[in-house]
Amino acid sequence: MNTAPLSGRRSGSPAKRALASGSALVLLLAGCGGSPTAAAPQATTGGGPTAAEKLYTEVNGMTGQQRRDKLVPLAEKEGTLDLYTSMTSDVADVVIKAFEDQFNVTVNLYRAGSETVLQRIVQEQKAHYQGNDVVETNATELFDLNSEGVLATYDGERRRMVPDAGRQQGWTATRFNLFAPSWNTKLVTPDQAPKTWEDLADPKWDGKLAMEISDSDWYLTLYGYWKKKGKTDDEINKLFADMAKGAKIVKGHTVQGQLLSAGQFSVVASNYSYIVEQAKAKGAPVDYQPYVEPVIARPNGIGLMKAAKHPAAAMLFTDWLLQEGQALLVKQGLTPAIVEGDDPLKDVEIIPIDVEELTKNGEEWNKRYDQVISNGEQVDGN
Repeated sequence: MNTAPLSGRRSGSPAKRALASGSALVLLLAGCGGSPTAAAPQATTGGGPTAAEKLYTEVNGMTGQQRRDKLVPLAEKEGTLDLYTSMTSDVADVVIKAFEDQFNVTVNLYRAGSETVLQRIVQEQKAHYQGNDVVETNATELFDLNSEGVLATYDGERRRMVPDAGRQQGWTATRFNLFAPSWNTKLVTPDQAPKTWEDLADPKWDGKLAMEISDSDWYLTLYGYWKKKGKTDDEINKLFADMAKGAKIVKGHTVQGQLLSAGQFSVVASNYSYIVEQAKAKGAPVDYQPYVEPVIARPNGIGLMKAAKHPAAAMLFTDWLLQEGQALLVKQGLTPAIVEGDDPLKDVEIIPIDVEELTKNGEEWNKRYDQVISNGEQVDGN
């Protein structure tokens, strides 16, 4: 496995503001040490389907062992998979090792924050470079990539086992990140811990609460939930304003979890439960249970690139991640897209990110959330 370093910064409007000229891309690639493999210009197709899309269309109609038998020799002949992902390094390492152990395919990994992954792909595509075969990242960025027209159609029996919220045009959920409040147990007693989302607006958390800089999808979903429960816009806006008053604004959920463990603040409004669980398992004084309900679930998914240089490897990896890979994600403390057997969250109220609203008005919600957190203090995680 070859890896590129983690990097990235938040941008206000992902795909549109990520756009760069070809010359800017050259500078980007030079600064990053190049794509995971030597970037090659995309082949022009005259508007027709690419070679990769033709393979996807053929294999989409296959199932079971016939499908696997078709893809494995083709993928192993290609020998390489270029993967861009925002998985945490420990999860990515486990997943990629298992895939490489099972198949004679070398994975070239570029791992970064979700917005950095988005920016890189958009810039490479506009410069007619094909740096990746497949992308695994957050729903928000996958929506943007699909709107750019770079993701291909994927179908199969495993995709059809994914919940509706995770079956989207151009991409398929591989896992769900669960947004939940969390707290430092040295600074917050069980009695003090938040029991509802509204509790986060309590003045007692002024200067002690952290919010993540890009969680506009969490914001819009909780806003919509409260609206359906009868709260007025004024009441909802006041709740979020009270949360953000004096809040510490942090870039990145992993950094947020690290700072919580270190006692830099008492409570985090919306971290991923698996990050807190991993820290807790390593002895950090943090917790997130019992869950504040409803838990808000953000799909993370996978998309095939229309102009992939290694399409069979890309499709094999996608199939595998939705099959054998699901058990690996569970072992890493993640919530799989496909639940087989007992569901440990069956008694927890979970609502998915409002996909329809995100698709229609995502940029507007980004702006509204930016305005909310402008009342906080940005914290440097370095």
